[in-house]
Amino acid sequence: MNGLGSFGLHGKNVVVTGANTGIGQGIACSVSRAGGNVIGVGRSDMSETAGLIATEGGRFTELRADLGDAKTAMEVIDKIWRETGPINGLVNNAGIIRRADAVDFTLEDWDDVMDVNLRSVFFMSQALAKHIFAEGRSGKIVNIASMLSFQGGIRVASYTASKSGLAGITRLLACEWAARGINVNAIAPGYIVSNNTEALRSDQARNEAILARIPAGRWGEPRDIGDPAVFLLSSASDYMHGATIPVDGGWLAR
Repeated sequence: MNGLGSFGLHGKNVVVTGANTGIGQGIACSVSRAGGNVIGVGRSDMSETAGLIATEGGRFTELRADLGDAKTAMEVIDKIWRETGPINGLVNNAGIIRRADAVDFTLEDWDDVMDVNLRSVFFMSQALAKHIFAEGRSGKIVNIASMLSFQGGIRVASYTASKSGLAGITRLLACEWAARGINVNAIAPGYIVSNNTEALRSDQARNEAILARIPAGRWGEPRDIGDPAVFLLSSASDYMHGATIPVDGGWLAR
């Protein structure tokens, strides 16, 4: 772990939201392999992630919280800073999705997704920035965007809106905070094996159409996102601000 140089996270406290499965789990494990202390935040059981990290000799702390409530999300950052110590990195990964034709989309499905995917992300980031600025420290924020930060998609109106908004917030926060010691960047995963893509993978026609367009010829795995996240959390990315990096097997290139 110490041999990673500027790509290492040795001894750093990194908060990963939605670390129970899929992309969040992949990020948590990659952060741990790079030497970071992982604090997983979310409302679901994260014992599987804890077990994977423990097997490799890493350190994982679980904190249960409903990130659909922005006030709770802000309080989580305060609690971790107070009880665990300064936070060096925050990965805003937790997200939900609702599927329906736009003409049938409900107010509840709009608000639920926006609250988790965008509102809480902003206010968690704000809470972290306040601590960092107050103590004259530095930090890294990595937002998990989407291919739908660039494209419209179908039947996922609030998800598309939230992920497009997340790319914009990433740029805005970078503009305001880059000179004050915080790097804010995002990763836009392509089609990754996760709970959010289970419906697509189970639909034979959609699955085949998606694979036909991916130059890499496969669905991504969580670690494909985890390792780029480590780069954005490490000192190797110190001059990167406001970028949204596609990690998509070449999807956008086609």
